[in-house]
Amino acid sequence: RMLTRTPSVVAQVFLLLSIVLVIAIAVIQINQQQILSPGLKYGIVLDAGSSRTTVYVYEWPAEKENNTGVVSQTFKCNVKGPGISSYGSSPGALAKPLDDCLNKVKERIPVHLHKNTSVYLGATAGMRLLRLQNESAANEVLASVQSYFRAQPFEFRGAQIITGPEEGVYGWITANYLMGNFLERNLWRTWVHPYRKETVGALDLGGASTQISFIPEDPEEHLNSTLQVKLYGYNYNVYTHSYQCYGRDEAEKRLLALLLQKSSASANVDNPCYPKNYNTALTMKDFFGSLCTQSLRPANYYPNQLVNFHGTGDPGLCQEMVSLLFNLTACRDREDCPFNGIHQPKVKGNFVAFSGFYYTINALNLSGQFSLDDFNSSMWFFCSQSWAQLQSMLPKFEEIYARSYCFSANFIYYLLVHGYNFSAETWPQIHFQKEVGNSSIAWSLGYMLSLTNMIPAEGKLIQLPLKPSLFAGLLVFLTATAMLCLLFLVYLCVVSHQRKNIPRVEHVFIPE
Repeated sequence: RMLTRTPSVVAQVFLLLSIVLVIAIAVIQINQQQILSPGLKYGIVLDAGSSRTTVYVYEWPAEKENNTGVVSQTFKCNVKGPGISSYGSSPGALAKPLDDCLNKVKERIPVHLHKNTSVYLGATAGMRLLRLQNESAANEVLASVQSYFRAQPFEFRGAQIITGPEEGVYGWITANYLMGNFLERNLWRTWVHPYRKETVGALDLGGASTQISFIPEDPEEHLNSTLQVKLYGYNYNVYTHSYQCYGRDEAEKRLLALLLQKSSASANVDNPCYPKNYNTALTMKDFFGSLCTQSLRPANYYPNQLVNFHGTGDPGLCQEMVSLLFNLTACRDREDCPFNGIHQPKVKGNFVAFSGFYYTINALNLSGQFSLDDFNSSMWFFCSQSWAQLQSMLPKFEEIYARSYCFSANFIYYLLVHGYNFSAETWPQIHFQKEVGNSSIAWSLGYMLSLTNMIPAEGKLIQLPLKPSLFAGLLVFLTATAMLCLLFLVYLCVVSHQRKNIPRVEHVFIPE
């Protein structure tokens, strides 16, 4: 009996040990696994605007948040020279100015990631105008960009001219993304969708176009004029409109054309928006060469003929002239149609105004939020200064910008108040700013975010304490040991049971 009990105890101990070891190894393997992030991914966006090109480098963790990367700007570089639309007649000259920025970019991104880094070029209103004016020249500029990037170590994803509504929506995405309206970190440091957070509207002022984008009070009512955007698993219906020829530079060309039209002398023209005592000579091509002023060209148009503009620094007259750039009668007093016959829902909520809006406000020595009265008094004071006074007033003095700030301020006033219908009450809801943290507010980040929806996420790499082969081997060995012990115990049980049931033969002594 002792002989059968010993193997049974040994088998039971082995069985228990095997089960305990299987559970222990599994628990350790699950709890001790280290999650290694697959590292960072990079993307490069070239914002090819009408007046200049800016290169942005973005990075994001390779594992994504709900199908959209959590992106941050790590580098920005302004390409020297004008915008790419100015190279219509010499597209080959584009390469050199791009080189300076791209060489800096190569240093910023680890070499082993160059070939997996996507580059996108988005061209805006300057190229939209060039394409309307001369399609083959626009195509040649884009082809020149393509061939330049094919020789770079990055993965070039194409150069495209983006539409006005796309530019507006991408700017709206950037502003809201940077302000944490799509994602925020909770107590556990994980990204979550903010509860009931309102989005902000976006106001962008470029050189050739201007955009307004916001979510209207009742998006259902304005379905025909809204675009649906999907980010982080949520849908947004955004109203957006882009006004071609209402960018700062093109609007000023239209003003100069109107001043010449109204002047009795064709060689000397007074400009109430230029500072007092400022004089400049421009060729007719400088302002009539654009598609935006083509309809205002005089019959005797000579591209190289000089026109002398003399600044009179008259804020009242400047505002009167700026008002002529807006067609306010096309709407016939319809409330949802501010100017040029364009449908627009009533402005709602807070807005962020960036790009040209910010630079002009900054020149007036204003920042952030302020009242409409403050804006008007600063504008009036600025526009009354002489050219000599302005040179000591502006912290960064560049003639081409300094002479035009008074015009820009009046144009912004007219666009926001008479164009978009902001009032003295709603004006303080506009925040004029250039960036959030270290990231610029520009359509390029929104563009990158939308494009990361198409970039597949990389899963987190899991590093286990035991190599999978060793873990599997141990599991098989211990499970087999447990099964053998179990079978042996079953066998012992059966044998013991059979012994009990053998009938006993009793010796009956029958007395003789």
